[in-house]
Amino acid sequence: MKIGNLNGRLVVVSGDRAIDVETASEGLYSSDPQAVYDRWASFVEWAGEIGEDGVPFDESELGAPVPRPRQVFAIGLNYREHAKESNFDLPEDPVVFTKFPSSITGPRSTVELPTGTVDWEIELVAVIGAPAHHVAVEDAWDHVAGLTVGQDLSERVVQRRGPAPQFSLGKSFPGFAPIGPFVVTPDEFEDRDAIPLTSTLETDGKVEVLQDGTTADLIFSVPELISRLSAVVTLFPGDILFTGTPSGVGIGSTPPRYLAPGQTLTSTIPGIGSLVNPLVGRSSS
Repeated sequence: MKIGNLNGRLVVVSGDRAIDVETASEGLYSSDPQAVYDRWASFVEWAGEIGEDGVPFDESELGAPVPRPRQVFAIGLNYREHAKESNFDLPEDPVVFTKFPSSITGPRSTVELPTGTVDWEIELVAVIGAPAHHVAVEDAWDHVAGLTVGQDLSERVVQRRGPAPQFSLGKSFPGFAPIGPFVVTPDEFEDRDAIPLTSTLETDGKVEVLQDGTTADLIFSVPELISRLSAVVTLFPGDILFTGTPSGVGIGSTPPRYLAPGQTLTSTIPGIGSLVNPLVGRSSS
């Protein structure tokens, strides 16, 4: 199953058609895209019986499918090749930080670059569908509502500003957490532990591949992350988890590369879709 946020309303998506959930359920489920995660199990059962065809829609009208999560978790250095390009040893425990919810934006949003040192990081994002506390690894997928695409945009100077790193602050400027275009249930993936993900950058009409990886290179898998996190905190329905980025980030280049106004950053995971985010300079107002 695939769900989305179409003009601020929750929809079930099939191909190029969308079914408005509040209308189809006769008010049983709210139009609020965030509220559905609190009733995820019953919603999935209901949605499995939808018989309507839906209506065509334009992806430019899609918003963040999880617009107001209570908590946003993010994991650093969680791909083997990315840890190597960052000159770090493989971590023995997940490196955890947050992106503040105010940074979340939609899959077609224009993103303002506050400085000239903003980096890209495509990520698989897991959406929590059931409360999780002290969850065993083998049970962790049962707590996942679905998966979506995310970009962990990062202002590298602020991120490294001392005396201690400011990961959460440097990664939480407005628009620094594009997610979408849909949330897709894990059963839709042939191998949910080896999902490909690719980011590209268009500059003056020319497109180059920045990152091309697979979640098979994760150090800590989605179930392992949920188990480790839930051993400390409670994960709530509608929380989101950025699971890390593969190699190919700008700061790993020699010399380092960063995003610039006028470019378009595209982040793609097959089976979910693409984020397409045009980049602009900081407004003077």
